[in-house]
Amino acid sequence: MAISLRRARVIIRKALEKGREMQLKPLSVVVLDAGGHVIAFEREDGASPGRFGIAQGKAYGSVMLGMAGTAQMARAEAQAYFMAAVNGVYGGKVIPVPGGVLVRDKKGAVIGAVGVTGDTSDNDAIAAMAGIEAAGLTGEI
Repeated sequence: MAISLRRARVIIRKALEKGREMQLKPLSVVVLDAGGHVIAFEREDGASPGRFGIAQGKAYGSVMLGMAGTAQMARAEAQAYFMAAVNGVYGGKVIPVPGGVLVRDKKGAVIGAVGVTGDTSDNDAIAAMAGIEAAGLTGEI
């Protein structure tokens, strides 16, 4: 199973709706496939233009490592040298913090990731999960 464009759009729409419901700062949301390629991205009015790179880095680290942002952050805190080396391998594209959410199919296989940025990392992750669940998929914070 892959994340279709239709589902990616649902994820983005519902993540942004959750952000507005929670009165978060303007969010940016990216959905990546299992290979780390962008399926869809949106940046709310008022979000800074550099947010694409941050959202992508959160999601990219999740899908490439098979490890959600929260687990990446814990690993970075425990073994900073490891995450620095990983980031070197991936050209500096990994941002190991919450808001990068792994997406799995019903069998548990990684089918992509969602990256949300704009508010606190924990709030970003909540918005991402709202979108993922609305699309009928399983997220891992």
